[in-house]
Amino acid sequence: MINQDLQSHPPLVLVVDDERALRLVVHRAMEKEGYRVIQAHDGQHCLDICQQQVPDLILLDAMMPGLDGFSCCHQMQALLNENCPPILMITALDDQESVDRAFEAGATDYITKPIDWSVLSQRTNRLLTSRWAIAELQKKIQRECMLTAQVEAANRELQRLASVDSLTQIANRYYFDEYLQREWNRLQKYQLSLSLILVDVNLIKADDEYSSPDQYLCQIADILSKCKQRGSNLVARFGETQFAMILPNTQAEAALQIADAIFSALKAINIADNDSKTDELFSFSLGLTSVIPSSVISANQLISTAEKALSQAKLVPSNRIVFLTQD
Repeated sequence: MINQDLQSHPPLVLVVDDERALRLVVHRAMEKEGYRVIQAHDGQHCLDICQQQVPDLILLDAMMPGLDGFSCCHQMQALLNENCPPILMITALDDQESVDRAFEAGATDYITKPIDWSVLSQRTNRLLTSRWAIAELQKKIQRECMLTAQVEAANRELQRLASVDSLTQIANRYYFDEYLQREWNRLQKYQLSLSLILVDVNLIKADDEYSSPDQYLCQIADILSKCKQRGSNLVARFGETQFAMILPNTQAEAALQIADAIFSALKAINIADNDSKTDELFSFSLGLTSVIPSSVISANQLISTAEKALSQAKLVPSNRIVFLTQD
């Protein structure tokens, strides 16, 4: 009998022969080896059985009336494709032409009549062990593929978490810096404009009966995301109560339009179940700048200019937008 893993799940052997007496003898020999055995009396019967239940090994007589073993083997390959079990052809024709026909039809191995039972035992054992080993290897590959997919998914999630602000679920400052530098380098190459909007929120009152300041910040982040217009524009949390919007390939005039849209949206913000006016809840300031990246200046200078604009906007208590050009 073959290895212990197969002893707990005995392989199923299909014996195909038109001679009933030989089928019975082979059947008993296979059962003594510890296999489960079923029989087919001709090639067509074999095909019918395999469409219902695929055995682990087929012992197939070559010479049978009607559909012979060679034709049956060929059709078996077409029917089951890669799921076809190993086929051990049993033939009385011990000539090279018959052997070649068997292998051309798709047989895995052959044995001649009269059957040498020791040889039959060895070859069935070898074929079944090989089939089991291949099946185990395929399972291992599948498990490794699944594990690889899980690791890749976990890595993508880690990358996402590393680039997303945990509170507002928009980009964090780390990803803001990375994205700004990447776009700076790209736009410098093509001499296209890059604009930056900074938004500072001054939380005047947070009604604990309604919500915490965090909930106001989340709502503001959502509004900014809706105002960004293009997928290439990035909204990020820039500081504790500050937000930023990077606008690649956007000139000052278009950036000012987006800033105006942000301004209007924040003015019209609706805090559900809160009777306070927006001005009583928070005020906000916007600083804006735009430049064509070059080797003379840096992305950090773009940020500095936007921060200067934001500082000037905050000098006035009421909501305000300030635009500054690069020095």
